[in-house]
Amino acid sequence: MKEIKQKETIVPVVAPLKQDLSLDHDAVARIFAYLYGNGAIPFILGTTGESASLSNKFKEEYVQTAVANRPHGKKLYVGISSNILQDSISFANLAAALGVEEVAATLPTYYKLSEVQMEKYYLDLAEAIAANLIVYNIPATTHMSIPLDLLDRLSYHPKIVAVKDSERSMERLDRSLDLWKDRTDFKHYMGWAGACAHSLIHGSDGIIPSSGNFAPAIYSAMCQAVERGDIEAAEMLQQQSDSLGALYQANKSLGESLWALKVLMKELGLCESFMMPPLYALGVPEEQALVEAFHQLVTNENIKLNIVNHV
Repeated sequence: MKEIKQKETIVPVVAPLKQDLSLDHDAVARIFAYLYGNGAIPFILGTTGESASLSNKFKEEYVQTAVANRPHGKKLYVGISSNILQDSISFANLAAALGVEEVAATLPTYYKLSEVQMEKYYLDLAEAIAANLIVYNIPATTHMSIPLDLLDRLSYHPKIVAVKDSERSMERLDRSLDLWKDRTDFKHYMGWAGACAHSLIHGSDGIIPSSGNFAPAIYSAMCQAVERGDIEAAEMLQQQSDSLGALYQANKSLGESLWALKVLMKELGLCESFMMPPLYALGVPEEQALVEAFHQLVTNENIKLNIVNHV
């Protein structure tokens, strides 16, 4: 009988800030308790975590705080992306020294790279770090797509253990799952929330939706539904995910949607809505309208947020 791999709910966590733009340690504790309490795994310092805007000092403080708030035996993923290879290597090794087993990296974003350069970059990175490496494909920010043939070659490197793919292409997703759904040594994680249920149903190992910051229970329940073969329930939860995503993403740039995401988290008592420049808050009317629409949506669609008692 084919082994059924447990599906992972991974949440790309925001960078919780105080008004002076320092790290909010108490908010990290609240967010992590909420995520772990709902069966989700935090992934810090990714796109949703404003990593491109954070100093090395801030990142080091964040990973140390994250590790301190990780329950014994639980997973934690850390983004190490930088335009400077040596910075990525140094930060990956710091994370590994703290007990982080897997780190994720996008391509450097300033220069357009050839396929040969992409491959060399990831091989150099994998060889130089102590942790295992997740290749992170996100053309929306890097303005480059990592070819599937290249990813497949990289997938056989012993230190490259997974891909997080946020490219919005159903054709690419289906081709990816055809390549890797039966692999036990390489995982596919879906970073496009709109395709979460589809990817899980067809063999993805996990999902990484930004909406999980305030609604992790939806995605944990989606994973569980697929594991038990309840496709109808998974697709119903996908509809709720789509509604929540549209609430804070529709008609907004990526940066604006990250602010809106923090507004919803603030409404749940998880963190404040301060942003690291060059991202900034929208106005008070926009915030009030968003919060009102959020409560109406949760009520109308009977969305279960499962707020844990100590949040």
